[in-house]
Amino acid sequence: MTGFADEMGKGYTFEGQVLELGVGVEKEEIVAGAEVRMPLAMLNRHGLIAGATGTGKTVTLQVMAEQLSDAGVPVLVSDVKGDLSGLSTPGAPGGPAEKRMTGLGAKFEPQGYPVEYLALGGIGAGVPVRATVSDFGPDLLAKVLKANDTQHQSLTLVFRYADEKGLPLLDLSDLRALLTYLDSDAGKADLQGLGGVSSQTVGVILRALATLEDGGGKEFFGEPQLDIADLIRTDGARGVISCVELPGVGDKPALFSTALMWLLAELFEQLPEAGDLQKPKLVFFFEEAHLLFADATDAFLESVVRTVRMIRSKGVGVFFVTQSPKDVPGDVLGQLGNRVQHALRAFTPDDAKALKATVGTFPTSPFYDLEETLPTLGIAEAIVTILDENGVPTPVVRTKLRAPRSRMGPADDVNGAAEVSPLFAKYGTRADSQSARELLAERIDAAAPEPEPAAAEAEPAPKRRRKRAESVGGGADALGDFLTSRQGKSIQRQVVRGVFGLLRKKL
Repeated sequence: MTGFADEMGKGYTFEGQVLELGVGVEKEEIVAGAEVRMPLAMLNRHGLIAGATGTGKTVTLQVMAEQLSDAGVPVLVSDVKGDLSGLSTPGAPGGPAEKRMTGLGAKFEPQGYPVEYLALGGIGAGVPVRATVSDFGPDLLAKVLKANDTQHQSLTLVFRYADEKGLPLLDLSDLRALLTYLDSDAGKADLQGLGGVSSQTVGVILRALATLEDGGGKEFFGEPQLDIADLIRTDGARGVISCVELPGVGDKPALFSTALMWLLAELFEQLPEAGDLQKPKLVFFFEEAHLLFADATDAFLESVVRTVRMIRSKGVGVFFVTQSPKDVPGDVLGQLGNRVQHALRAFTPDDAKALKATVGTFPTSPFYDLEETLPTLGIAEAIVTILDENGVPTPVVRTKLRAPRSRMGPADDVNGAAEVSPLFAKYGTRADSQSARELLAERIDAAAPEPEPAAAEAEPAPKRRRKRAESVGGGADALGDFLTSRQGKSIQRQVVRGVFGLLRKKL
């Protein structure tokens, strides 16, 4: 059963596996002492965990991640402060968690969970997570670079050129080399059929790339790229919790929030259609979600909305974690039917206005005046509403939330745990494959004039050109000849760019 129900079975009840969130408090008989639960079958309908700083959002996320793992559902969490790394370690007996569970009339059973520690580009502790520039795509890159519409369009054109010419953009040095080439006389001639890119725009993008390189992009972009299948694993019965450790990139919000969106978009692009499942394939918790939407263009927001709307059909649930529902654009918020709303304070007129706006996003409650209730919620209390079997939001319930069974704080040796993971052997060492930078260098070298041979060694011009063609793989256009060679064919791909311009490869 799920929803909320008292011992007499009143309230909302459904069949299937559930998450035990806590117990209802105050007001009507139907709510007081009721068990507040969330059905696994509804978790791919997405949700929101919101509330002011220090009200318990991260702990709520931890409780949900634990129970999802117990149900065999893999979880992906972004660990901004480092506290969620403690999911791998049993909680301490006799501490605040046990006291809280005793107060709820439940037994405290400490337990650690299977956790895989990941780190963007290896910045900080964890298995390095990397993406190629080609796969990241122009839309997400434009978001990180804070590009305007003109620069965004120019990046899209540059990526299209790279696709058509078979130039793999693996890291930022590849993109820098390609931009520099396209700003040369030869490059401008190549781009004429696609519209061209102005030198001024190239200069702006190159300067933004330098900032991105210093801000973590040099480490994040490259190979080997993370295989999304490594996020959807179990240790037998329990789902593996992939914990993206972000304390090391806390001062790089544009990069880490957009990189997390890349992971979500990769899941959408690669997973097959799943339909309605009894439990999701994976649940993704997106902490500090407001950073994703800051300074976002309309095109980027449209892509986020489209991804969130459609990814549920792939069996993936998404929970945005942030301070206020107002941090999430309306078109996204409208898709978040499962809500855990912690306290909101109203110390200023602006706070009071935000409180009123938040109340307006919840279903009408026969039990509570939310405008009065939300500011009075204590730590680890929340207003909860879920979707019923028909996708209709249930009335809200004031809830005392359960405590985690794992440690509420950092694990002891995250880096040590990451280094003994099988994934570290797969992703720990950066690869340096042949890419656009080398191919462009070959093209420039091939186009350079050859020194005239000595008179005694002089050969007829046609014969000399034929020999040169054989030595470089065929003629003046070395890049074109490379792409028709056996080596070139191994990297050529038919490409389709998905919802965020991510590169889909078809050999």
